[in-house]
Amino acid sequence: MASFTGSRRSERLPSWLRRPIPVIGQCSRIETVIRRHKLHTICREGLCPNRAECYSKGKVTFMILGDVCTRGCRFCSVRKGRPAPVEAGEPAALAEAARTLGLRHVIVTSVTRDDLPDGGAGHYAAVVRALRALDPAPVVEVLVPDFEGSRTSLETVLEAGPRILSHNMETVRRLYPAMRRGADYDRSLSLLAEVKRIDKEVFTKSSFMLGLGETEEELFGAMTDLRGADVDFTALGQYLRPGMEQEPVREYVHPERFARIERESYRMGFLEVTAGPLVRSSYQENDTGAAVSARTDVTPDVRRRIDS
Repeated sequence: MASFTGSRRSERLPSWLRRPIPVIGQCSRIETVIRRHKLHTICREGLCPNRAECYSKGKVTFMILGDVCTRGCRFCSVRKGRPAPVEAGEPAALAEAARTLGLRHVIVTSVTRDDLPDGGAGHYAAVVRALRALDPAPVVEVLVPDFEGSRTSLETVLEAGPRILSHNMETVRRLYPAMRRGADYDRSLSLLAEVKRIDKEVFTKSSFMLGLGETEEELFGAMTDLRGADVDFTALGQYLRPGMEQEPVREYVHPERFARIERESYRMGFLEVTAGPLVRSSYQENDTGAAVSARTDVTPDVRRRIDS
């Protein structure tokens, strides 16, 4: 099997992964709003390399259900352990923060809460409803955990009316046991497929991190699985080790390879693909659907879903 070609792991990041210093003013504004409403963001908790850039552009991804995860994925910097009780006032606080920041597209993710009977689905639904009650209502995208395979929990979230439902595969089937403890490749894939069976109007999305030791054949095999589950959007980025406790980077994938993967992904039938070393599942995605709207090859049904 062919492996990705790129710079192997070293003490210094490749030039294409180094970031310019961002504008500070807008970063401070978002941090102030987040602190005022006692909210969390995956931007901060996940040590995202794009946090300053996204904040400077007025973009943020909220993280609900606390800041402690019940799982132990090898690539994630979010704290693991026993989570605190769910904050009942969080949906209203998050909606107010979105209103204050003037967000047109709100992305909401969470820690995994296997300790809750519904995995936090009811809380997700409350957040979606609070956001949709705003005037004007933003586009709402939720990036959910696997809910341990519960169709009832997935239905609870979808009934609240998110425009986009995301669930990240993160990596290829072979690496799941080592990288995603407590998760299951087929369960994640089934959740994405189930979305369209419940509500065919909802757009679905999933993302991958590259550089964990996957082969190219394995990656395209996983992306073929996504298309088989009728997933609309995908994002692919470079895995960057957030700390010494997490999995080391096996390979730095060159931007030219990302560009080729993006081209191949469109040929596979994805409606929108974002691929690049610094791409994350919600990186610069506040206008998800805009690129699809500009295309001339989408069906009238897809265009109606985007424009509705």
